[in-house]
Amino acid sequence: MARILLVDDEKIARTLYGDYLTAVGHAVTAVGTLQEAREALAGDRFDAVVTDLILPGGDGMEVLRHVREHHPGVEVVVITGLEKVDPAVRAIKSGAAEYLVKPVAPEALQHAVRRALTTRDLMQENASLRRHVAMLEAGQRIATTLDREKLAAATASALQSMASASAVVLLERDSAFALRRHGTSGLPTALEEPLIAELIGRLANERGTRELEGLDAPFPRAVSFPALEGDAVLGHAVLFFGGTGAEWAGETASFLVRNWALALRNLGRFAAVEDLAYVDDLTRLFNTRYLHLVVDREVQDALQSQRTFSLLFLDLDHFKSINDTHGHLVGSKVLVEAARVVKGCVRDHDVVARYGGDEYVVVLRNTDSGGALKVAERIRRTMETHNFLAREGLSLKLTTCIGVASFPEHAQDKATLLDLADRAMYRGKRGSRNVVYMAANDLEAPPAERRQAHPAT
Repeated sequence: MARILLVDDEKIARTLYGDYLTAVGHAVTAVGTLQEAREALAGDRFDAVVTDLILPGGDGMEVLRHVREHHPGVEVVVITGLEKVDPAVRAIKSGAAEYLVKPVAPEALQHAVRRALTTRDLMQENASLRRHVAMLEAGQRIATTLDREKLAAATASALQSMASASAVVLLERDSAFALRRHGTSGLPTALEEPLIAELIGRLANERGTRELEGLDAPFPRAVSFPALEGDAVLGHAVLFFGGTGAEWAGETASFLVRNWALALRNLGRFAAVEDLAYVDDLTRLFNTRYLHLVVDREVQDALQSQRTFSLLFLDLDHFKSINDTHGHLVGSKVLVEAARVVKGCVRDHDVVARYGGDEYVVVLRNTDSGGALKVAERIRRTMETHNFLAREGLSLKLTTCIGVASFPEHAQDKATLLDLADRAMYRGKRGSRNVVYMAANDLEAPPAERRQAHPAT
């Protein structure tokens, strides 16, 4: 049974057409004017409208336009006594499902309404299918994204648009199992920090989907969806709605969050693979494979933005004597402790790599040769004064030679820059040791003369 709104200014026609439609099981509401039709549509839900083309205070085309603008999904059948082609063409082009000319037989009206309802059902099924396809495509994009920032943007955007959310907050669990911000969309900037802090406190121990009440946010409704992998909670997606939320919000959000959880799991596995590929097993510093990737990227960025960066090449002085005297196990521990000392002397966004054996390389981002010399001297002094393996009762002393080369001052390609820093370091090894040397950009001079010495003071 369908709910039909019948609009005709003639009482006899309303009664007659109403009987035709109720005879096949439809529920009919009959009105006589355009204004009454608008009021009926505003106050109730209808599946189809049957309207006469000529009405007092307006016409059936206005009814058709009103339905199309304010009640999408409701089909309209137009009836008229005018046996002209133009009104029929105008009505069909404006979106009418059927056009009938009076007198209308019962079977013709019943058939027209049935066709209109079938069209509506097909359109709804097509819209539903398109939504499902779009949702599947969005889920696939999310699940296969291995870039953390792109994942946050794709997930937040999909949840906001496809689940009809006004705003989205994504929280993920870090390696210490604490929640942290992954991404947001639609939140006022001033609101982000306090709201995220409040959400982290509220969701720290949550495992299920829940309504969040009493949040200090300009949205009447907030719902949290957990990102689960088995029993593990990888994060939470919090959706804020301006109203009650779309009918599809829960189903769509749950599906998209499941794909977000899959992507977070893949990111964790990818990070573990990267760790094996780019991290030195002993010192947990980056290895030479990652160093070359970083220097390549720094060279490209520096060429495009006219920025500078520097390399430090370090070698531990007389390290072989530690292995010979105390054994390789102690030597390995010294290498690990030396790595910590070097990392403690540079910034978080600088890169420290183990080049091999007892050699280390530091990439100092946005640092010219003057700044690099200061960092190198800080490392040299820290090494010189540090007591290695003091907790184990050894208190070994160790010094280092450091070579410095800067881009673009000394070279404008990776191979030359690494070579110059390496040669500057070996210049110190052949001399007094425990020294910092700066590479020279005179590439025509013999290797031993390409550097200016900056002995330790």
